[in-house]
Amino acid sequence: MKKTDLLADVVRHVDVTSFDARPVIGAYRDMAFQARNLADASDIVDRMLADTDCAVILTLAGSLCSAGLKDALATLIENDMVDAVVSTGANIVDQDFFEALGYRHYKGTPDVDDNALRELAVDRIYDTYIDEDELRICDMTIAEIAATLPARPMSSREFIHAMGAWIEQKGLKADKSIVHAAYKKNVPIFCPAFSDCSAGFGLVHHQWHNERYLTIDSVADFRELTRIKLEVGETGILMIGGGVPKNFTQDVVVATDILGKETPMHRYAVQITVADERDGALSGSTLKEACSWGKVDTTWEKMVFAEATLALPLLLSDVYHRGSWKARKGRHLNSLFDAS
Repeated sequence: MKKTDLLADVVRHVDVTSFDARPVIGAYRDMAFQARNLADASDIVDRMLADTDCAVILTLAGSLCSAGLKDALATLIENDMVDAVVSTGANIVDQDFFEALGYRHYKGTPDVDDNALRELAVDRIYDTYIDEDELRICDMTIAEIAATLPARPMSSREFIHAMGAWIEQKGLKADKSIVHAAYKKNVPIFCPAFSDCSAGFGLVHHQWHNERYLTIDSVADFRELTRIKLEVGETGILMIGGGVPKNFTQDVVVATDILGKETPMHRYAVQITVADERDGALSGSTLKEACSWGKVDTTWEKMVFAEATLALPLLLSDVYHRGSWKARKGRHLNSLFDAS
């Protein structure tokens, strides 16, 4: 087994603008189970995008960008279909920013000797391979960016905006990038657990080798997203996976109440997940359950229990080709923090 043989066939990203899923979603409306749920969810997302008074928050958890969804998600930002992003660090740094540097993910198999992969410095995400040596370059690029920034606490949003500026200066080496598109559109990206990815390795290196160093303030993330909720009022959420991004985004409604500045619950909410609700964990908890916490209105909500690489391209193609989003204008919410 040679490394060059393993890292030969790249994962290619789906282009949801290149095919029209409206007939498929239309057929799903007359079916049952998750097919009908997906059609209902697509209707809610389309309604959310048509509501120009509503800001749209996209949440990302799970290995999405490595699986071929990166370009579809970047397309949402490029077309003003998303006003803010809340994500795991892996999607933003190890996967999106990693590819923006010119590196790729490769088709693999779970039926492999993982000890042999370790000897070859090849990492595996189920059936996908990544070059660990290239990931180390990504880690050190984060350290390099950190060295250019003030030695003070900052939100992950502020650091990720600097990552976008770095790509803009050095040149994007991929067809699309979430980080770069967000930088160009002034869309804030939050990673509440930012150190749980390549960013963490780069920042550990940065702090270890510098007496004065920057830190990531997770409370600043929460405060800034709460400020966005206060600014925009009406919000809707498209959640891919669950975890920290899901809870973080839902919690801002409660945060505004704690501050004595009541805002409406998230008006629209759609989640695509494979997590089960029966263990009481957040990732699979229903949006109706979130209503009991005062987080999500139940008028326009839908859970879709499906794997994202199957369901999301159909949903996004459907709403893209319906075109309701074309009346939206970019909110440029990063500008809220320019003077901070």
